Amino acid sequence: MILAEVDPSTPEAADLIAALDRDLNARYPGLEVHGIDVWNFREAGGVFLVGRLDIVAVACGAFRPMQEEGVVEVKRMYVRDGHRGRGFGRAILAALEEKATRRGYRVIRLETGDNQPEAIALYESAGYHRIPCYGDYASNPHSRCFEKPLQTPPR
Repeated sequence: MILAEVDPSTPEAADLIAALDRDLNARYPGLEVHGIDVWNFREAGGVFLVGRLDIVAVACGAFRPMQEEGVVEVKRMYVRDGHRGRGFGRAILAALEEKATRRGYRVIRLETGDNQPEAIALYESAGYHRIPCYGDYASNPHSRCFEKPLQTPPR
């Protein structure tokens, strides 16, 4: 898989985001999906990655800075059904962590849901630990929030 940083409004990114939204709507019928507003995402300094096999976009993930200094939030992690279980999600997550570290962020946070056990297992195996839910997630009984300290890049 080849990773590329892209604008989230590109057709391949928009297609992956739409597939993720369909997946989330199936897992959580009737609940709000917390996506990203492309313009605000870009203005805030967000990073959106797409993973491609040959020319086909099969995975994505993003981060955006949070209001708290030195903290970023992972957003829009997704791997297409037919490509799951091959390490693509782990590769996207590692690349996001590396980019956030290089940009000087100290902490990376994320929210996932209780109906996504595979995502929870990925995050826990990657060193994330549970934290109290924050922001819009604090009142959602399905939300599970995680955090991981980032290593300071070598000088």
